[in-house]
Amino acid sequence: MDLLAQYGNEGESSGVEEDVAAPPTRLALPVSTAPEVDTTGMVVYDNKAVSAADVRKLQDPTARKVMYNLPYEDLHAPVLGPSHPFQKDGIAQGMKNHRSGHVEDTFMNPYIFDEQYNTFHSLGYAHAPGGGGLVGSDEAFKTHGGETIFGNLAKRQKTTAERKAEAARKEEERNQPFDPTAPFTLKQKQPWASKVAEVVELTEEQKEYLAKMEADKLESAADSVESKGPTSFFHGKADKDYQGRSWMAPPKDKKKESDYTYLPKRWIHTWSGHTKGVNAIRFFPGQGHLLLSAGLDGKVKIWDVFNSGKCMRTYLGHSKGVRDITFSNDGRRFISTGYDRNVRVWDTETGAVIRTFNTGKVYYCVTLHPDDSKQNVLMAGCQDKKIYQWDIETGDTVQEYNYHLGAVNTVTFVEDGQRFVTTSDDKSIRIWEFGIPVQIKYIADPSMHSLPAVTRSPNNKYLLMQSLDNQVLTYGAAERFKHHKNKTFKGHNTAGYACQVNFSPDGRYVMSGDSEGRAFFWEWSHPQKVVRTIKAHEGVCIGVAWHPMQSSK
Repeated sequence: MDLLAQYGNEGESSGVEEDVAAPPTRLALPVSTAPEVDTTGMVVYDNKAVSAADVRKLQDPTARKVMYNLPYEDLHAPVLGPSHPFQKDGIAQGMKNHRSGHVEDTFMNPYIFDEQYNTFHSLGYAHAPGGGGLVGSDEAFKTHGGETIFGNLAKRQKTTAERKAEAARKEEERNQPFDPTAPFTLKQKQPWASKVAEVVELTEEQKEYLAKMEADKLESAADSVESKGPTSFFHGKADKDYQGRSWMAPPKDKKKESDYTYLPKRWIHTWSGHTKGVNAIRFFPGQGHLLLSAGLDGKVKIWDVFNSGKCMRTYLGHSKGVRDITFSNDGRRFISTGYDRNVRVWDTETGAVIRTFNTGKVYYCVTLHPDDSKQNVLMAGCQDKKIYQWDIETGDTVQEYNYHLGAVNTVTFVEDGQRFVTTSDDKSIRIWEFGIPVQIKYIADPSMHSLPAVTRSPNNKYLLMQSLDNQVLTYGAAERFKHHKNKTFKGHNTAGYACQVNFSPDGRYVMSGDSEGRAFFWEWSHPQKVVRTIKAHEGVCIGVAWHPMQSSK
């Protein structure tokens, strides 16, 4: 019994001890005592973690040679590190391939470019050209679901069910009673919307007046240039002054101001009289006291420059726009060509037509031989790819020059009239011996554009050519006709227009018109910089000319 009691006591005491000494329950969690290390941009090199930039052997951007083979990732690694301390934009000088920094070439399909361009301007977002990014508003991107303007957002024809549903909705809105207290909205039909505008009938007097106006128009159209023939009108007070001098005589008190020219600064006068655009302007040879203008209204006008500043005579000889004009050496004659397929030789003083050439084709340019003894030689560039040589005295066709593949835009004599240079829509330059219908030199390149305007320098050593890629090119007017690439003038916009280019009388400045109505000026010695820009017209500035006597006009 004692043993049983002892056994029972031992069991009870052991239970109490177990209740007291029982440890609390804990969760077994993994514990790492290693420090956190950012391994971004780290690589294993020689069993050590080092920065990837320390392992790469990046080259100097200005280096001309690489003396060992580089891995692919180093060849295409971006420029890293602090900005250049002596460069404004922070880009090393060797990395700059553009005036504003470094520009990388890329190829993009024209359709994709137009799609993203129009999407950005219409919806406010577009995909980044490099890919993987977004340019613009993220909210607009989410609102439209990333659609493009050429995608599902493009207009499509509505189905029959959609049209019926829209018609039912409009009918329901029309049947709703009108609430005058409700705010006005464009979607709500107003009471006056169903009213039809009343057409007021003309009175008998008004009908008679309109019929008379129509009759006057038909009468004026019947009395056009083709029916009446060429004519001219003098607008001055008298053909001759009290001393018997012609109105064309230059003023004796006007002399050349200076051999040194200056850039013009402000607008001083406007000659207005043409009802449409002006295609060409020419100063009177030598004196510049008269200005000849060719208009798209079919009129040629001559203006006084020094005194009254008004139109002195109007020459009506073309039923359509006048394309080009040119003076003879003494200014007593001038030639005009128009889109009515007529080339006319005019007497400047009397306005009489001396000779008319019409072969049923449009001539784009006319010029006379520079030699005083050959002022009867007329050269004309035609739309049929030929250059025609005519004799004004007899009216005969002396020679035809036929090698161009497009309409001839310009004919320019060089080397005292022994040769002449022509440009065409075929984007080529051809040099000819005068009188021989065989080209002696042909200049063409895939990168060339059409050259619609050409002018000689005052010393006759260079030719300035207006290119339709917004450049003025310079070629030598001598034996080799070399292209002077260091004399290329840029900065203006002439694409699509035959803007005239010209020199100052001393050859210091080059000037050109612009499609936005501006006149640009460059120094001949520094063609890279535009020295002055003048807003001359609201429309296209097609013609520019420097006065031969006044140094800054």
